[in-house]
Amino acid sequence: MIIGVPKEIKNNENRVALTPAGAKELVKRGHQVYVQHSAGVGSGFQDEEYTTAGATILPTIEETYRIAEMIIKVKEPIEPEYKLIKENQLLFTYFHFASYEPLTKAMVASKAVCLAYETVEKADRSLPLLVPMSEVAGRMAIQKGANYLEKPLKGRGILLGGVPGVLPAKVLILGGGIVGTQAAWMAAGLGADVTIMDVSLPRMRYLADVMPANVKTMMSNEYNIREMVKHADLIVGAVLIPGAKAPHLITKDMLKLMKPGTVLVDVAVDQGGCIETCKPTTHENPTYIIDDVVHYCVANMPGAVPYTSTLALTNATLPYAIQLADKGWKKASQDNPDLVPGLNVINGEIVYKAVAEAFNMPYTDVEKYLAD
Repeated sequence: MIIGVPKEIKNNENRVALTPAGAKELVKRGHQVYVQHSAGVGSGFQDEEYTTAGATILPTIEETYRIAEMIIKVKEPIEPEYKLIKENQLLFTYFHFASYEPLTKAMVASKAVCLAYETVEKADRSLPLLVPMSEVAGRMAIQKGANYLEKPLKGRGILLGGVPGVLPAKVLILGGGIVGTQAAWMAAGLGADVTIMDVSLPRMRYLADVMPANVKTMMSNEYNIREMVKHADLIVGAVLIPGAKAPHLITKDMLKLMKPGTVLVDVAVDQGGCIETCKPTTHENPTYIIDDVVHYCVANMPGAVPYTSTLALTNATLPYAIQLADKGWKKASQDNPDLVPGLNVINGEIVYKAVAEAFNMPYTDVEKYLAD
């Protein structure tokens, strides 16, 4: 198969979808790998490393899309890329369709095959290609939140872990999944007073068992959230519904209950956000303030630590990329059920129900395409 790796062009996105090591694995299986010039530089990989691995460097993004049967990316295509995508071309990347209708319509119009990292799902309901970036984003949420609590950045002026004789900051985490768990570990390690809210009692029992003593669990409901936001210094939104828009757990009116300088970090922003006043920001302009509350809503947080993020992501995606390259998307999906829910759009039809429902668009059962 002919595989293309374009350079990411989203604002301050420095990750790359394939490392030289990954390129070598694909090349030794007989595939042709084309990497756009300087695609890996932001993550610390030079063009020469790719050529040594057997890949070919192409000078432009247009050439990379033109030649490839399968495009491997990190983030969803943005508007300048829409016209480059070809009918029947396989795109393997994060899409987060349910949060952005123009992207969904553009991919439907392209008649490409869109296989989304975030909805690849194992039999135990885990999301193997979302986990590594969720781990990075969860940890970064505390790093960034602690930073923006500083007074020069319009925060409350609180040190996350406090000092002897001074209470630590109160951190509220909405969601006890991968993001929430990693955020809790980081916040606890820095000495904060941490509360995780979730709707699953089994999950909270697990977290209560494994977390240190400065982490508490609490049932997530509107009443409890309203009470907790009054006292929190840093709030992390860590809620995910696979493939669907995140629910608004913090509404605009709740901001009036918060202390001035409270910091909100919405990790779910690329799926619509679980904070009503959240809107996607960039690493260049990461925050804005509403009602004296600092909002940090960067949609590609792991892009700020591209070396770590690229290695973590490609460790997870490469085995699936190899299957897709070896067998094609249809046979690979027939042989590996994990890939089936990853299929979101095929040849102009939406085959992932939550995406179709998000925009009231027609839905087609994916089995139409997988049946022999």
